[in-house]
Amino acid sequence: MRKSFKLALTGVLSATLLLSACATSSGSGDKKENTSKAKSVEVNKEGFPIVDEKITLSMMAPGTGLAEWRDMPVLQEYAKMTNIDFKYNTPPMSDFQTKLNLAFASGDIADIIYGASSSNLTPGMEVDYGEQGVLIPLEDLIDQYAPNIKKLFEERPDVKKSVTTIDGHIYSLPRVQEGSTSSWYLGPIWYNGQWLKALGVKDVPKTTDEFYELLKRFKTEDPNGNGKADEIPLTDVKMNTIRPWLLGAFGMKEWEIEEVDGKVRYAPTTENYKEYLTFMNKLYKEELLDPEVFSQSDEQKTAKGQENRLGVFTSWYSYMLTDESEEDAVNNPMYYPLTSSVSPEPLIPRNPAIIRGTFSITSNNPYPEATMRWIDYFYSKEGFEFLNEGPEGYLWEESEDGKKKDLEVPSNYKTREDYRGTLTPDFGINAPTRTGPIEGKEVSEFEKFIEKETTEKIEPYAEIPFPLVYLTNDEQKKVNNIKVDLQSYVEQMEAKFITGVEPLENWDKYVKTIENMQIDEYVKIHQDAYDRWKES
Repeated sequence: MRKSFKLALTGVLSATLLLSACATSSGSGDKKENTSKAKSVEVNKEGFPIVDEKITLSMMAPGTGLAEWRDMPVLQEYAKMTNIDFKYNTPPMSDFQTKLNLAFASGDIADIIYGASSSNLTPGMEVDYGEQGVLIPLEDLIDQYAPNIKKLFEERPDVKKSVTTIDGHIYSLPRVQEGSTSSWYLGPIWYNGQWLKALGVKDVPKTTDEFYELLKRFKTEDPNGNGKADEIPLTDVKMNTIRPWLLGAFGMKEWEIEEVDGKVRYAPTTENYKEYLTFMNKLYKEELLDPEVFSQSDEQKTAKGQENRLGVFTSWYSYMLTDESEEDAVNNPMYYPLTSSVSPEPLIPRNPAIIRGTFSITSNNPYPEATMRWIDYFYSKEGFEFLNEGPEGYLWEESEDGKKKDLEVPSNYKTREDYRGTLTPDFGINAPTRTGPIEGKEVSEFEKFIEKETTEKIEPYAEIPFPLVYLTNDEQKKVNNIKVDLQSYVEQMEAKFITGVEPLENWDKYVKTIENMQIDEYVKIHQDAYDRWKES
């Protein structure tokens, strides 16, 4: 609903923004070029510095609150390397969406929008503000000043396809994730290894029946060994992180629009979804699913994990919930995709590993060429490593054999990640870059474990639910209008069906209600967008 409100606000303000837009036609087709604010500066196309004469730009980005961006060693060092300095506006992540909308509305938008991602700078906003000239097209700048991004597009045409809007322009750069966890749709489901060992379970379930039987054992056989019936076999917060994995057991990849053999459907109206609800209702009635699943907070869920009360749970890494060490966390196996009577083949959703909306240049930017060279470095292997781990002397140092050696974390930081979040903007937000393994760094046993589990349990069975498409402005308005009430209704009804407040005998009535919410038009819009994407 927040996204829909944001786009509604965008529509209301379109006329105002159109007046303040600073882009003009270049005279070559329909391409837009920012000329009114541009200043003359010599840009070195290779090496550092990027400009010989120091320049200053403004940047708006979501802040995590761990450190002021002007104090981060990565940005301080990179400013010295490039001769490009910044004035940072980093409102808290919780306020960023509102602050960004207000900045667009006022016309007082920063030169660069960094790390917003599509949850804040939506695809619809890219199209709208791009057409108005508030966001400038990037493809010509990429061609002339961004060899690393150009190489990425050549190696990964799917990336270029996913960030090119219907009018043929690129208005925002993505974060492209490559590596052992890049296929993860969300943090995986994990099994409590201590409990499995206590019950003598050697293999994780592969069917919904096996999963059900294991949850029953978790509830009744005191696997945490404290003599209390306090075990919670399965938990989540509003089903938001466990749902995508369990839907796969019933032949679905997504809780919304999904593509199956070229046809688009709305999963919550399918018989597959009814089977999912039936199974989850069974777990809830038998208290195998946490009775507080629809009322608890993430903090309450975490507290249960740290008390060793959870058997099956989701987290990016299991130790983040259980408070174990990495060494102990290798004993918590990853979920294997389940099959059921309605879905005999394993299936789970795959992350497209392309996060849009992470870097845009606005029409206020006086130095777009230098800006493009500035960001391009982070799409190289060397640039990603610098962005991710910072300059030498903080998290690492080079040993005599040329390998990277981890340094001790200062005692006033609880974890390495807490410390890293004060060094670089590549923490807690979707920073624009091309990720990958860091060369010269010793691979830990935990990292080997993650790679093995992913290779065996995710990679062979993962499918992208729906490609990253762009809608026209008219399509986007229609989708927004339909989605507000549709999403709210489906969320409410899922909770009611699972908890039994609404009996599943009322399924047909539920489907009829959705059919009366313009679901056919909603699906058709996405089918048209999918067909355009496939043909592009």
